[in-house]
Amino acid sequence: MWVSGLLSRARTPARLLRDVLPASGRRGPAISSYSASAEPSRVRALVYGHHGDPPKVVELKNLELAAVGGSDVHVKMLAAPINPSDINMIQGNYGLLPKLPAVGGNEGVGQVVAVGSDVTSLKAGDWVIPANAGLGTWQTEAVFSEEELMRVPSDIPLQCAATLSVNPCTAYRMLMDFEQLQPGDSVIQNASNSGVGQAVIQIAAALGLRSINVVRDRPDIQKLTDRLKNLGAEHVITEEELRRPEMKNIFKDMPQPRLALNCVGGKSSTELLRQLAPGGTMVTYGGMAKQPVIASVSLLIFKDLKLRGFWMSQWKKDHSPDQFKEMILTLCDLIRQGQLTGPACTEVPLQDYQRALEASMKPFVSSKQILTM
Repeated sequence: MWVSGLLSRARTPARLLRDVLPASGRRGPAISSYSASAEPSRVRALVYGHHGDPPKVVELKNLELAAVGGSDVHVKMLAAPINPSDINMIQGNYGLLPKLPAVGGNEGVGQVVAVGSDVTSLKAGDWVIPANAGLGTWQTEAVFSEEELMRVPSDIPLQCAATLSVNPCTAYRMLMDFEQLQPGDSVIQNASNSGVGQAVIQIAAALGLRSINVVRDRPDIQKLTDRLKNLGAEHVITEEELRRPEMKNIFKDMPQPRLALNCVGGKSSTELLRQLAPGGTMVTYGGMAKQPVIASVSLLIFKDLKLRGFWMSQWKKDHSPDQFKEMILTLCDLIRQGQLTGPACTEVPLQDYQRALEASMKPFVSSKQILTM
């Protein structure tokens, strides 16, 4: 997800870690102070010391694991995805930027190895995910504070757990918080093949909502259409088809949507607005086209359409950890019931990170890159 606007600084994640020896063999900058035993554990981590092109600025480095204090949790990371927000953060154009140098990754799942004497909510063997963005999940191990983690059930697929806290949560909140939709109502979205888009399709279907899903045309469009329909999409159309007069034929047997979800901007978002029912809402959560949202004055006046924005990190700031936990457990229930699956994924060993970063930045990529530790 690409987000414009003022940039803020996030706190440095985890008591990482002193930089010992970069993979290149050159000594790198210190990440943070270290105090531990004479034989510290070695950790491999993807670190960037300045903003720029991710494959060029990210390095695989060897770090020393910090000591476990009373409220700390030692976590062995299992898997962590590469999301658009991770790319934007490394490039320096995201709404939340960690202090540099930093370990990449905002999402993932790990297993608790050990806990400090003051930890009460977690124990060895538990699966955990980050409670907030900016934690730094692209590493084999780390020591986090208890409050930075949330336990998740270990009876769901690993890829689902690794990709649970960003895209499915974003999809769920946008479907629930902006319009009071009822079974049989419809929703329209662009970027329908994205991680959020796939989650929207499935959660909408679980709620009895009918979805119209816009994608960019591509050589294997029929294959993509079939895959999205297998997830529960009712209609899959291209950006070009969205602009055609025949688009109105869709609404002969389904209501016009009161909710549109925009991750693209530019002309695509303008076309979404044209399809909304009077009084409807378009929620923007990304800007892949890096173009502004242009809304027709007549649509705003005569259809009373509403333009809103959504950012999952801000939602977490505005709500309690218990509310976040409740949503996570709801999504886990959908996963167990077979109503929500993880996005199409390609598992890549951590040492092959450059290949994964490059693949994640290519257009028309249908598979999310998952770093395995």
